[in-house]
Amino acid sequence: MPSRVSAVLLSAALLLGALSSAGTATAAPTAGTTAVRANQLGYLPAGPKRATVVSTSPTPLTWQLRDAAGAVVASGPTTVRGSADAASRDMTQTADFSSYTGTGSGFTLAVDGRTSPPFAIRAGLYDGLRSDAMSFFYQQRSGIAIEASLAGAAYARPAAHLGVAPNRGDTSVPCQPGVCDYSRDVRGGWYDAGDHGKYVVNGGLSTWLLVNSFERAKRAGTDAALGDSTLRIPERGNGVPDVLDEARWELDFLMRMQVPADKPLAGMAFHKMHDANWTALPTRPERDAERRELHRPSTAATLNLAAAAAQCARVYAPYDSAFAARCLDSARRAWTAARANPGLLAPDSDGTGGGAYGDATVSDEFYWAAAELYATTGETVYRDAVTSSSWHTSGGAFTPFGFGWADTAALGRIALATVPTGLPASDTARLRDSVTAAADGYLATMSGQGYAVPIPASAYVWGSNGQVADNAIVLAVAHGLTGQQRYRAGALEALDYLLGRNTLGQSYVSGYGTLAARNQHHRFWARQYDASLPNPPAGSIAGGPNSGLQDPVAAQRLPGCAPAACYVDDIGSYSTNEVAINWNAPLAWLTQFAAE
Repeated sequence: MPSRVSAVLLSAALLLGALSSAGTATAAPTAGTTAVRANQLGYLPAGPKRATVVSTSPTPLTWQLRDAAGAVVASGPTTVRGSADAASRDMTQTADFSSYTGTGSGFTLAVDGRTSPPFAIRAGLYDGLRSDAMSFFYQQRSGIAIEASLAGAAYARPAAHLGVAPNRGDTSVPCQPGVCDYSRDVRGGWYDAGDHGKYVVNGGLSTWLLVNSFERAKRAGTDAALGDSTLRIPERGNGVPDVLDEARWELDFLMRMQVPADKPLAGMAFHKMHDANWTALPTRPERDAERRELHRPSTAATLNLAAAAAQCARVYAPYDSAFAARCLDSARRAWTAARANPGLLAPDSDGTGGGAYGDATVSDEFYWAAAELYATTGETVYRDAVTSSSWHTSGGAFTPFGFGWADTAALGRIALATVPTGLPASDTARLRDSVTAAADGYLATMSGQGYAVPIPASAYVWGSNGQVADNAIVLAVAHGLTGQQRYRAGALEALDYLLGRNTLGQSYVSGYGTLAARNQHHRFWARQYDASLPNPPAGSIAGGPNSGLQDPVAAQRLPGCAPAACYVDDIGSYSTNEVAINWNAPLAWLTQFAAE
């Protein structure tokens, strides 16, 4: 929700100084968009196939599906919408060619003399994107060399933030003045977004999503594609599913952020760790010379650690029992510490050198952590914490804006609705009903729009693409609970939006689509500012339209934009075009679901 992202909005504004030091750049020219907006990657043979046509015609038009040779293979009338789409302000019609089940590449959709970008219709459509969306996390790793053989020569780089000059961390990072009088080894983990910071609240959510994608697939019996040697990571071939290897890189970091047993606030987690000042854009991580600092522990961060580590203990147990036991010990200590320190709230004002990630409400994190601990242990203390929470007994966990780093109660409900527990059957049924009710709400939102997006017009805020993907996950979970195809169709149509069926005719995922984002805001994938650096790798999703226009580039270039059109593919537009782990994590989750 807007109030929840305000901390990031305020702190990100401080990037202006760093941007101004990087000089001026002109965005690379892009081809004009067509009035026929389709998923530029394509469609599954057994799935919805719809496109949006921008037209003021009051009567239906005729659509034609053409194969790569230009032959018409299917045709039919469009469906007219009677009013302008609230989010885009477009007058639209819908072309539905779902009944066509042929396969191939190079299809186009022609309507009223206008033609869509080419796309494929085939099984296995999402296999490559699933792999690339996961590769994003390997390439965001801190504290390890990124290998050309795994990431490609353009993306290879030395290990960074290991105390090797000019870096000053992360093997012995001091606290900010007044926070503590010792240093911690907090190497590893993922760089959070386009900067070099590492944040426990975003790390906890993102890790949970990756591990949950595996747990869901295993429960459904579709986890073969998530097994060992399925991703381009150094750990492949070690007998552990690769997605768990990738998530472990962050889990190890999260546990390093826990206050030691012999220190004040033992068991709590430091909220974040990043540079004392914003680095210039661009800056490769091994060239970051800024001082690194630990920021004071917070209840929210501690509960993120508790939830992610408790989930780890359950899911990793068949593969590495010692690591699972370490996760559970960390989760228990974090829970106990958070109960003893429930009011250590992260402030909105702590935004120099990194995002603030302030969060004034932590009852949702308490519920999420209790749910994961109960699902893993079955112990009464955690069950009591679950059943006494207002998030368990009342509504509100699922919002039109979706779950996120500051709104985590929905994650607790999803866990309890899908993982077998000792809760009464009536409780489990009510939790499952809450998931399907939320999914029905998202479908209703989609049906009232020209582009079938599972967020309302008011939700085009910072990271709107992440919210689209988060709500699509709820749709996919509802499909898993009920088997009803409308939920699967809704989740797939959310991917259609992200991959080009939107008011800009823009794929927000780099490397996928005729008109794909390629200049996302990032410190070392920054070719727009430095020709020696690469563009973001394929599979990186941009934050997406943000009607707040909260960076200088967006403010200058997008005044008066419709909410769903407030996006610019420019490296300087950090409020619309940054990448982040908590946006790529739901993309990875969704593409795994779609790849099945």
